[in-house]
Amino acid sequence: MNLRTKLWAGVWLLAVCGVVGGCVAPSPPLRRIAFGSCVKQDRPQPIWKAVTAADPELFLFIGDAIYAESDDPDAMRTAHETQAAVPSYHRLRGACRLLAVWDDHDYGLDDGGADHVMRDQAQRVFLDAFDEPADSVRRTRSGLYYAETFGPPERRVQVILLDTRYFRGPLTRRDSAEFGGGPYVVGADMSVTMLGDDQWRWLAARLREPAGLRIIASGIQVVAEDHGWEKWMNLPHERTRLFDLIRESEAEGVVFISGDRHAAELSVIDAGVGYPLYDLTSSGLNCALLRAYDEPNRHRVGEKLWSDNFGLISIDWDPPVPEICFEIRGARGDVMLRHRVTLDSLRPRAD
Repeated sequence: MNLRTKLWAGVWLLAVCGVVGGCVAPSPPLRRIAFGSCVKQDRPQPIWKAVTAADPELFLFIGDAIYAESDDPDAMRTAHETQAAVPSYHRLRGACRLLAVWDDHDYGLDDGGADHVMRDQAQRVFLDAFDEPADSVRRTRSGLYYAETFGPPERRVQVILLDTRYFRGPLTRRDSAEFGGGPYVVGADMSVTMLGDDQWRWLAARLREPAGLRIIASGIQVVAEDHGWEKWMNLPHERTRLFDLIRESEAEGVVFISGDRHAAELSVIDAGVGYPLYDLTSSGLNCALLRAYDEPNRHRVGEKLWSDNFGLISIDWDPPVPEICFEIRGARGDVMLRHRVTLDSLRPRAD
């Protein structure tokens, strides 16, 4: 365990002490959060050196941490062990805090939802692979959703990991699709859920907790709506419910991060919450699509990026108005996309 990991462990223990023992826990503000998705454990993974060099304090693995569509928990466990043994990935895990949630390929069923028969076994394997403590709440409930808050009150960052697999109902398939078109269309059945009742109630409570910046991780894209692959817009009533919940809770500072697409882009939408909602998509870490095609996205900012990449969110707390920088970086750490916003611009506008 290196010095940074020891320091974060000490902060976590002090925070627990603050909850159960009444002592005051110092908590440093987060300044650099890296994230990524989609890594094939049997392929070379040079990108981890670039991620570590970016010096994040927190790395969010937001889906497809392995590729193992299988009904055999042992096969999934072996895939996780193969990934964990990659030296540069192992070094990253020792250099910073890591939080993880799944998408379909580490869930165990391509495009899978609540119909996955071994989802409970897959959940145990996943939590074991990421060293989740034995007394973690994630081991006592169905689904991998989780939230954690970092930093002092005036510089508080809330990280929310959504599980868009365990509870999700069936998607509506199109009759046929051309290359790049995707297999899904917008579903009309308003009884189909994305998050399930328990997770929706949990999310509503988290959004009412105090935080200046909230990073909500979703394995699938939240804002993009024009392609035919998996996305929140496959269930438009659930996407609307998400936006309505943000507005009604008056949650400020919401930013989405997503993966899944084997390409990267930044999307933004005016969803009626009082400020623009950004969705920074990063995918894949070592398996981005090699064949670019013209995929529509009416909400895209800049270009779609088709090479291996990871995401980085940097927070400059020092100016009178803190600034957030969204970046997509390549396998060598080169900046492929950069977009800056002020934290004030992520607060509901006064009427």
